[in-house]
Amino acid sequence: MDSPGPAVARDEELRARLATGDEEALAEIYDLFAPLVYGLARRVTADAEAAGDVTQEVFVGLWERPLSFDPAKGSLRTWLATLAHRRAVDWVRRESRHRRPPPYLEREGNGHPTVEEVVVEGELAQGVRRGLHALPGPLREVLELAYYRGLTYREVAVTLGIPEGTAKSRIRSALAKLASDLEREGLST
Repeated sequence: MDSPGPAVARDEELRARLATGDEEALAEIYDLFAPLVYGLARRVTADAEAAGDVTQEVFVGLWERPLSFDPAKGSLRTWLATLAHRRAVDWVRRESRHRRPPPYLEREGNGHPTVEEVVVEGELAQGVRRGLHALPGPLREVLELAYYRGLTYREVAVTLGIPEGTAKSRIRSALAKLASDLEREGLST
């Protein structure tokens, strides 16, 4: 059988050193791949500060969980680039949720809400708050993390220590229950 190439051997050696807590291994990896990770994050986010944050998250994640990288599945370069891309996309999604204007500002016209629209928006907001407080604890918790803290379902899963599928399922169930409660109150959108 052929011996592994120099990059594969280097990746395996760096992973083994990281697993023992070797800070020099992290420094080597950072020197090798930080420009790639930062550049990719910068292209996706179009924001220098966000790209720096994503870069830090990727390398901190590697330091905290070095065995999550498996050289048998691909190169360290590819794995880090994939992590950077995913985290950058998550950042863009979170930002787009926070920057979305209220519906009455998206319509044509003068951009000012009518009295009726303001009242309806207020009633809907109160209905959502009531519905959220009426949800069982686990369902309320995932919605608060996802919608008030802006976490992705993956981040919700990590925060709560539950499987990703469970986080997605709870978010879906909570939204369906909330929509049903709002519909019953005549507040559906």
